[in-house]
Amino acid sequence: MIEESILNKAKKIKLLLLDVDGVLTDGRIIYDSKGRDMKFFDVHDGLGVYLLKKTGIKTVLVTAKGSKAILPRAKDMRVEEVFADISPKTKILEKVFKKYQVTGEEICFVGDDLVDLCLMKSVGLAIAVFNAASEIKQAAHYITLKFGGRGAVREVAELILKSQGKWEGCVKPYDL
Repeated sequence: MIEESILNKAKKIKLLLLDVDGVLTDGRIIYDSKGRDMKFFDVHDGLGVYLLKKTGIKTVLVTAKGSKAILPRAKDMRVEEVFADISPKTKILEKVFKKYQVTGEEICFVGDDLVDLCLMKSVGLAIAVFNAASEIKQAAHYITLKFGGRGAVREVAELILKSQGKWEGCVKPYDL
């Protein structure tokens, strides 16, 4: 059972801010013989982000490391924006506040490693994936039951949508 304080924070969320490596992916980076990187993404996470968008909740990606593999996945999931090669990650907050007309309290951030610590302390709902670094877990309001890259983002999407009473409306079109 999720604590009432977490549900109350989730009710206020208007924007989901996601780290990429270790959150949307399982953290592995594979290089092919030409030096191109490949990443593994979970289809369930993608549907979660898509459902958030359908209900008016935007998603933005922020990563300390750039990768060409992120852009096609971001487009596929219909995220609003990708910030790459950002350090510290809090550098994007003022732009996000203005562009998306949200406050820190209305942002949920999901992270997994030390580079995410600054954002964990700057948002209304800070979430760590199950396999996150201990410092990230300590800073989190909630820790997912799923691993990063293995459905953690979908879990977060469901948490937000259910807390806002929007989940049943998301399921209905698929329950013909």
